Amino acid sequence: MMTPFRMAFLSSVLALGCAPSTTKRLGLPPLQAVDGIDLDRYVGRWYEIASYPQRFQEGCTGTTATYTLKADNEVEVLNECRKYALDGEPISATGVARVVNEQNNAELEVSFFWPFWGDYWIIDLGAEYDYAVIGQPSRDYLWILSRTPEMSEESYGAILERVVAKGYPLEPLQKTLQVPKEQVTESSDR
Repeated sequence: MMTPFRMAFLSSVLALGCAPSTTKRLGLPPLQAVDGIDLDRYVGRWYEIASYPQRFQEGCTGTTATYTLKADNEVEVLNECRKYALDGEPISATGVARVVNEQNNAELEVSFFWPFWGDYWIIDLGAEYDYAVIGQPSRDYLWILSRTPEMSEESYGAILERVVAKGYPLEPLQKTLQVPKEQVTESSDR
């Protein structure tokens, strides 16, 4: 059964397939993923700090992604959010990611329903795995993630400088309304 969340995602993917990508439109060089990641350190819960708006995330607040390592370098993906308010209706989507470049483990593909796969590249990563920036070769998608629901303005600003250096325009980027850090419990942080 296709949920509204999945239908919106599919519509976005199909619409993007008909439009020239940001990379092509701006004549940018190929996007580079980070040199390498340790998937064991990467898995766990991440909080969305900011992202390019996407139809499949319309109205989402308190957005999180929880990754669980499976066999053969596959990762279970659980995306969760609340609609329109932090106490709004909970919505979730479960998918799977697979490593497509085993030399760095930073270039993956993710699918929330077969047979559709989308690029999921880790293009910036904190030395302590405290933040991650996710993009894809077209530069039409961008997510800034953190292990905590809040990020210092200094860290956020430094990430933005690196994102711009990678050819991402900042105009579409929107901060995500997140639950205050003091409301996060150990059990909800898995």
